Amino acid sequence: MGLEEKAGNLGVITTTLEAAVNWGRTRAMWPMLFGLACCAIEMMATQASDYDLSRFGMEINRASPRQADLMIVAGRVTRKMGPVVRQLYDQMSDPKWVIAMGDCASTGGVYNNYAVVQGVDEIVPVDVYVAGCPPRPEALIHGIMLLHAKVMRERLAPRGEARALRLDANGRQLVTAGSR
Repeated sequence: MGLEEKAGNLGVITTTLEAAVNWGRTRAMWPMLFGLACCAIEMMATQASDYDLSRFGMEINRASPRQADLMIVAGRVTRKMGPVVRQLYDQMSDPKWVIAMGDCASTGGVYNNYAVVQGVDEIVPVDVYVAGCPPRPEALIHGIMLLHAKVMRERLAPRGEARALRLDANGRQLVTAGSR
């Protein structure tokens, strides 16, 4: 590494606060347990010993949304499940990210009917889409690596108009969904 060579044995490393914070965020993401269909089997396989998500700092899936910062929506989302997905997303602490895993979570997949949401981005903002029916663990890991690259480019300032807290006249939070 060039910096270590230049710094020698001084014990000094220079960086920006954003780079240090984003590095910490990518090395300690806590995904939430949220498997809705067959893609969840591949998500579980990704965390097993063959693929070992713990090497990315993601070894514990949190059962509580308040302790998670990554939602991996694996599988189809029905219209009846949509409000639950939104409520869980709203309960996650900021900053938070969403991966749509599989064709059903991304576009509705083969379920082109009134009962299935045609993409989870109708409900929550999605950061990374992982294609496949179901996607292999390698594809999910690639999606996680893409998310890490995106997080490393983020600024510490608020994440934009769609991410800002907006309240109505009664003090209730207005909901905005869509892709980022």
